Amino acid sequence: MITRKNASISKFIIHKVGNKFNDTKNAFSEKIVDFDEASYNLMLPFLLRPFSSVVQSYRFNHHANISLNEINSYAKQIFTDDDAFVDISKHVVTHLYEQSTSANIKTGDVLIVMFEGIEFNEITTNALGIFKIETKVDFFQTYLENNSYDVLVQKGISSKKVDKGCLILNQTDTEGNIILSVDNNSYDAQYWINQFLNIKYADDANSHTQQYIELCKEFSTEVLKTSYGSQEQNMFLAKTIDFFKENEVVNIEHFKDEVFEEAKHKSLFDDYKKTFEGEQNIVMRNQFDVAEAVVNKEKKKIKTDIKLDTNIQIKLDIDAPEASSEYLERGFDEDKKMYYYKVYFNVEA
Repeated sequence: MITRKNASISKFIIHKVGNKFNDTKNAFSEKIVDFDEASYNLMLPFLLRPFSSVVQSYRFNHHANISLNEINSYAKQIFTDDDAFVDISKHVVTHLYEQSTSANIKTGDVLIVMFEGIEFNEITTNALGIFKIETKVDFFQTYLENNSYDVLVQKGISSKKVDKGCLILNQTDTEGNIILSVDNNSYDAQYWINQFLNIKYADDANSHTQQYIELCKEFSTEVLKTSYGSQEQNMFLAKTIDFFKENEVVNIEHFKDEVFEEAKHKSLFDDYKKTFEGEQNIVMRNQFDVAEAVVNKEKKKIKTDIKLDTNIQIKLDIDAPEASSEYLERGFDEDKKMYYYKVYFNVEA
């Protein structure tokens, strides 16, 4: 995640990207934007706010050579040649246009931005930002005409969130430039991450932790919930988060011993892990350091509600993984021919 308290915009230009499948063309600006104070003060936090909570980073990827990655090449030119900004920004939009391999990919405004004073992991650097605005919102505009006020509806960019954006930091490690990305319109996530930017998760604790929790979430949905019900699913997820919070290092064999009581569940997990690795085109480590920030963020996303078709919901506490097995009992009533849950407690809160 970044800190933006000392950040500023040094260059900013707006282009429009079309889509080759619906005959809409690109439109390019020739000059950078000269902000007034009010626009600048609204634009700077609008662009950087989404990255304040991003904990995972990416690195450029290419099947042959990283130097052949188009955005990597354009970013290096912009970082090293101040005068190249406008021309290179057009190349970025053209590359984005060429990745429009579906009629479903939306046209929109593309903002190319140079930032100064970005703080990341206690290092201050500059960064190249690329943002795509796909969604326009309606708003009312009042105006005075013939001594009376009237109103009309106009379309504009919402200042609440960007649709897609990335920050390419002018800071490298052993894997290359550090990249952060956000995407609030996930219907075409592969287009932004894989085709346009061509980036992959960094080989670090954040990535390993994220991948393993994603594996556990999908296993809980695809296998445990389907075969054993929501109680088993939610108990597993609670145990998973508890394990990650209690251990600084995850060893996969130790993890399975802690969260699974039955050997058959371990076998199901191993089989699903192989499928997951194949689908994601990754090989997961058998031991890795835990990234606490990732665990805390993923914990907030996990829902442990059991929703029943009788308009009753049971909410389990993710911080109490043993409560589900100890105080919640699932059964089947032969007379009613219905499943039931029995809940044990001492006092109503």
